Amino acid sequence: MSSRELTLRDALKEAMSEEMRRDENVFLMGEEVAEYNGAYKVSKGMLDEFGPKRVIDTPIAELGFAGIGVGAAMNGLKPIIEFMTWNFAVLAFDQIVNNAAKTLTQSGGQFGCPIVFRGPSGSAGQLAQQHSQMFEAWMANVPGLKVISCTDPADAKGLLKSAIRDEDPVCVMESELLYGHKGMVPDGEYLVPIGKAAIRREGTDVTIVSFNKMMEVVKEAAVELEKEGISAEVIDLRTIRPLDYQTIVDSVKKTNRLVVVDESWPFASVAAEIGYEIQKYAFDYLDAPVTRVNSADTSLGYAPTFVEEYLPNPAKVVKAVKEVMYRNA
Repeated sequence: MSSRELTLRDALKEAMSEEMRRDENVFLMGEEVAEYNGAYKVSKGMLDEFGPKRVIDTPIAELGFAGIGVGAAMNGLKPIIEFMTWNFAVLAFDQIVNNAAKTLTQSGGQFGCPIVFRGPSGSAGQLAQQHSQMFEAWMANVPGLKVISCTDPADAKGLLKSAIRDEDPVCVMESELLYGHKGMVPDGEYLVPIGKAAIRREGTDVTIVSFNKMMEVVKEAAVELEKEGISAEVIDLRTIRPLDYQTIVDSVKKTNRLVVVDESWPFASVAAEIGYEIQKYAFDYLDAPVTRVNSADTSLGYAPTFVEEYLPNPAKVVKAVKEVMYRNA
């Protein structure tokens, strides 16, 4: 299969455009998605192609337009709701958590809510406390929601297309900092199954698991570890719920060590969930306790020095790996 180099934003746009051409029930709605071509230019040109009835600008009212999307999904349409950032989606949690996630069970299985909520999650430079939070663990905690979190352009396209076709509500977490990140994307029809992790690098000494933009941190750390003779197997979760535990377990059975790198706060994080599952299903294979590298357990301040200290980085990952290998850092 041939492929082209695309940015993350272009891969996302291609996924939405292809699905809107394929299915007239699919539409995009959110702040500045139409006339302004999207806050991050993800929907550039889509208004010209699909018109104002399918690419819809909204007021600054997340609860309102998320609710319109949920109602539309309950009546046979397939909305894509863009949040300028998941930090703003807090205002719409009643619709996401109490309505979209519960429609299928509350209706006794009579009808569902096939809707996609998407936008950037996590820190994006000096945006301070109210605009820098990771929402993967929050959303994954809700039964009825599926959660995707990736930055590889090919995965982003294939998973977003799968999300749009899914009959359940899906939360798609992107990265504001990596919308310009480039990668090779296959031509033609391309789908990635929801719930399957990807092994980005084969290794024998330690398994490192991560997702979203922390994958760039992990990749850099793996290169540094290789220089010191440590072979790291790198796993990109891609999907947070359902989470592909089996791929992690199989890797840990080979490497006997696990480090989880997660940008969210440590308490009740994705890393905490993975740590529990691995001690349950791979305990006898572990040669060291599962170790995690999270952001600091506090809100993210504005100062650039604080941002640097707060977030996981390659040096912190290397240190964690050396700890599980009982090497002096």
